[in-house]
Amino acid sequence: MKEQINVNEYANRIYEALSRGILLNTNGDKFNSMVIGWGHLGRLWNLPTFVVYVREGRYTKGQLDKTGEFTISVPEGMPDAEINRICGSLSGRNIDKEKEAKLTLVEGSQVKVPGIKEYPLTIECKVLYTQEQVLSNIPEDLRTKFYPQDIDGTNPMANRDAHTMYVGRIVDAYLL
Repeated sequence: MKEQINVNEYANRIYEALSRGILLNTNGDKFNSMVIGWGHLGRLWNLPTFVVYVREGRYTKGQLDKTGEFTISVPEGMPDAEINRICGSLSGRNIDKEKEAKLTLVEGSQVKVPGIKEYPLTIECKVLYTQEQVLSNIPEDLRTKFYPQDIDGTNPMANRDAHTMYVGRIVDAYLL
């Protein structure tokens, strides 16, 4: 059963969990979940929003571009180490993350992307706006730290390519 919540009342919990890794879920060609550590809960154009950042080379980016929908799944307390390992270091191009991480999917209410029972705080979003980063606009010290160009870009954990920002309108929020 889904318990509707006011997402603003959970802002501190979401913010704290984000630093440990929460899940960004998509459902384009297949369900996929990716650990994220960057994001924003807020308001834009007088609408409740959640902003996520996805690197250009990620499988998740293609899924988001295809469907324009996502869910955010936030754990209670500490995240499950095995779920975060699988969803944070392996590509959805190559594996079925639902199966590998033993995730229990729960159908979305307003979007076609499920939430995850093991990470019960769920935020459903529809993409309002996207913006590709311009690396040259990022201060050099941050660009060097977060976008090193002297590494192999084909590795699932590669971090050389820029992010696309996805501003998602929050259309539902609940606890599973």
